[in-house]
Amino acid sequence: MSENIEPFVADSRVLTHRGALTMLSAAVDHATKIEVPQCIVIVDRSGEVIASLRMSGAKFLSLRSATAKARTAASMNAATGNLDMNVGMALGLATDGAITPLPGGLPIRFEGEPIGGIGVGSGSGEQDRAVARAALEAAGADLDV
Repeated sequence: MSENIEPFVADSRVLTHRGALTMLSAAVDHATKIEVPQCIVIVDRSGEVIASLRMSGAKFLSLRSATAKARTAASMNAATGNLDMNVGMALGLATDGAITPLPGGLPIRFEGEPIGGIGVGSGSGEQDRAVARAALEAAGADLDV
C-alpha cells in the first residue's frame, strides 16, 4: 500500500556534526588570530545546541548570551543586532532570555535554506560578528547575512 506522503513530510538539510566542528574550529582560529577569547555556540534549525565551546579566558556569562544569539539567529533567520534595542529587550523578557538584540548571531544557510544559527560572545559586537562570519565561510555557508 503506497500512500502519498508528500503533504505530510518535507525534505530538509541538516547541519552535520562535521559541519559544526569545522565551523567551531574556524571560529576558534579567528578568535585566536584577533586575540579575543570567545564563547561559540552552534544550534540546529530548532535551536538545539549541537556544538559549543568557551575558549580559555572567555567570559563565562558570555556562553549564555552566545546561546541566545545562536537561537535568535536560527529562529528569525537573520543576524542579531538589528532589532531596536527596546523591542529586543522586550522580546528577551517575554522569552526568558531566549531572544536577544545583541550582535554576534548569524543564521546558518546553505543555498538560501536555513539550517541553524551561530552565536559568538565575549568580544565587541564587531568582533563577535567577525568570528561568526569566519565560521560560516569555513563551512561554505551563505555569507549574505
